Amino acid sequence: MYSEIHQLKAIGLKKAQVAKRLEIDVKTVTKYWEVSAEQFHQIMQASGSRTKKLKCYRDIILKWLKENPDLSAAQILDWLKEHYADFSVRERTLRRYVDELRKKHNLPKPAPVRQYQAVSELPPGRQMQLDFGQKRICKAGGGYITLYVMGVVLAHSRYKCGKWTDKPLTTAAFIQMLLFCFEHLEGLCEELVIDQDKLAVVSENGGDIIYTYEFEKFKQQMGFSVYLCRKGDPESKGKIEAVVKYIKRNFAANRLFTDIRAWNESFYDWLKRTGNYNVHGTTKKIPAEVFLSEQKHLKPVPWINVPKEILTRTVRKDNTILHRGNRYTVPIGTYRPGCELKLEETGHTIKLFDQQTGALLAEHSISLEKGQLIQNSNHLRDHRVKAEQLFEKTLNMLGNCPETKAMLEGIRHEKPRYVREQYLILQKMTALFPEEVTLEAINYCLEHQLYCAADCHDIAGWLEQEKYVEKNLTVKASMPEWLKIKTEKRDPVSAYLHLVGGEGR
Repeated sequence: MYSEIHQLKAIGLKKAQVAKRLEIDVKTVTKYWEVSAEQFHQIMQASGSRTKKLKCYRDIILKWLKENPDLSAAQILDWLKEHYADFSVRERTLRRYVDELRKKHNLPKPAPVRQYQAVSELPPGRQMQLDFGQKRICKAGGGYITLYVMGVVLAHSRYKCGKWTDKPLTTAAFIQMLLFCFEHLEGLCEELVIDQDKLAVVSENGGDIIYTYEFEKFKQQMGFSVYLCRKGDPESKGKIEAVVKYIKRNFAANRLFTDIRAWNESFYDWLKRTGNYNVHGTTKKIPAEVFLSEQKHLKPVPWINVPKEILTRTVRKDNTILHRGNRYTVPIGTYRPGCELKLEETGHTIKLFDQQTGALLAEHSISLEKGQLIQNSNHLRDHRVKAEQLFEKTLNMLGNCPETKAMLEGIRHEKPRYVREQYLILQKMTALFPEEVTLEAINYCLEHQLYCAADCHDIAGWLEQEKYVEKNLTVKASMPEWLKIKTEKRDPVSAYLHLVGGEGR
């Protein structure tokens, strides 16, 4: 590793490029970047005499690996922490140690073996395979950019084509790129093999495939059929899988990006120079030469109106949309299930439009950071307007006097989160109790500093009951004397006994 680091350094590669090429951490590259051969020899001698930190856990790790051959290093780390309270080793260190034990004791991690069958060569013009990929590329001025590629390959000749873009793919962009490939090939095949990608397919629907509206329309206009790979089965289009990998590794790797136009020009130069002019490993033929005969079997490309590239974003439940790793707000009430907004990016701003009316709903400055919430103040719910309206309504229902206003202000200060519920209770009191009872209850609450609608309700109930009792006593005291006379009641049983002569028996 030390030797490889310095060999790559000698040819002018940077630390990050060396780390990527050797598939090691950039910190490891930095550690040995300026170390001379003599210093490295001393380091190795010192490390050879050092006792490995995990040596005391060797037996238990071996036991677990023998009992559970598919055990991962992450699980072993968790089990060691569970059984040994003082265990503290980094996962990367443990992973390397577990790999050493597996190799030394011949304990390979089992992997499912899938059986494949060779596919017969298809006739010319029969099938085209399509797939997508993405690659993180170094920019000429510094930094990185993610590029997206759509690759196609003719199954008979293995002739390759494709196009790159620096923006995330949409259905409209995908259709434009596919039409570009058809025009470049000067024809199209009978069948197109694709994945269950959301750009083209909505649902497999048990065999009755539902395509996106734009792709369904494009498919019918072009006149090709679609062979849809099953979910999780990319091997069924292995030719294009290999092509996309070949494009990313042979063309894109370690190439500097300036702009997308120059990048695509370099890509087509590469196809003419290497991609389609090297002898194919399976067919042992040059794809460009075989393509000359296959091209005669391709169907002509019909002229159609290609849909404009429209970027859309789905509105989330919290009335935000996701764009380049950040959340941008839209006005409250925009969300509804399945709602999508049209997005236009101009310079350093994005604009969001209603797709049906075309009305501008939001405009934001683009954030260069990730994971941020970019929020416009006019998109926030304004609670003050509704709260003020409720305050005025309750005040008017209670008589609009200074005492009532003081009570409402006190509730707003004491219970700001429950103002609505408190005011509604006071509104209900106006229908349950007379105005004088309600006002008296409010005065009692103000006197005892009880800024609670429930307490006010209970006090009003108690006051009304007291007034009812007092009213009854007053009415009874003002009655005439002859109404106060109580009639004598006799015992009906004694009267009957007296009549039959059985009294005393």
